Amino acid sequence: MSIDDLRSMVGSSIGVGEWTTITQERIDAFADATDDHQWIHVDDEKAAAGPFGSTIAHGFLLLSLIPAIAPRVDLPARMAVNYGLDRVRFITPVPTGSRVRAHAVLEEVAEVAGGVQTTAEVTIELEGSERPACVATCLARFYL
Repeated sequence: MSIDDLRSMVGSSIGVGEWTTITQERIDAFADATDDHQWIHVDDEKAAAGPFGSTIAHGFLLLSLIPAIAPRVDLPARMAVNYGLDRVRFITPVPTGSRVRAHAVLEEVAEVAGGVQTTAEVTIELEGSERPACVATCLARFYL
């Protein structure tokens, strides 16, 4: 795909990623990596009696999965980097064992020194839910 092809996609869907299962092992590993061992994430027994009926994924775990679960843009770039996030909302809790995937809509392609910056609204869908798990505005830079 060329930069001109990418520019022609502004306002359109980039696509939908593959479904990924959120396992307790993944949640526990994220808790260990971030030192966030709140019981709603890691204590099966206490979480079962809690407000969500089971453990749930960390919101930041969902964000960290965006590069893996979102559709990819294949540009002839020497390097691509996550540049950051603008607006992020965690809308629906993701129970352990659920499946998520990401849908992305390209909002902008802007020139930056050495390349382009894309802005995309990424919606993390929760299988079986009418409401998404998360919606985030993601910025990426592609250095040509």
